[in-house]
Amino acid sequence: SEVSGAKKIIVLGSGPIRIGQGVEFDYSTVHAVSTIKQSGYDTYFVDHTAGVFPQFASGTPWTAATIGVTGDVIADLSEDMSAEQKARKTYDNILRLCDDPDVTDVIRFLREREVVHYQRFGEALRLATEKMDQKNVYMTNPAFDRT
Repeated sequence: SEVSGAKKIIVLGSGPIRIGQGVEFDYSTVHAVSTIKQSGYDTYFVDHTAGVFPQFASGTPWTAATIGVTGDVIADLSEDMSAEQKARKTYDNILRLCDDPDVTDVIRFLREREVVHYQRFGEALRLATEKMDQKNVYMTNPAFDRT
């Protein structure tokens, strides 16, 4: 891409949840980018990936709202780590598409932040597991595992 002196706006998308929503997604994205350009800004649009968007067996799109916080520290910290990796992947995609230093410098900072968050959640997971082992509490609920 060409480096220009214009201010930039990055439009980050998560893509359509499933087939059929792509039209609305594309329509809103095209109009958002068009409006931004008409305002005198350069624009970049980045989607997180080209991966499959899962659905429940009923066809209802899967959402993170269905998992929320489980109350299980192992599950919750694992989910946090996963979210950090997904954010890092978005930033990786931006860096592959753009070479404008006004954009890439900020994105590199944000990417590094996601890596550090991932590492801290990993440390918390290790510490929580060690603490549970010290109290003879395991990753499963003994009340459900009685034989």
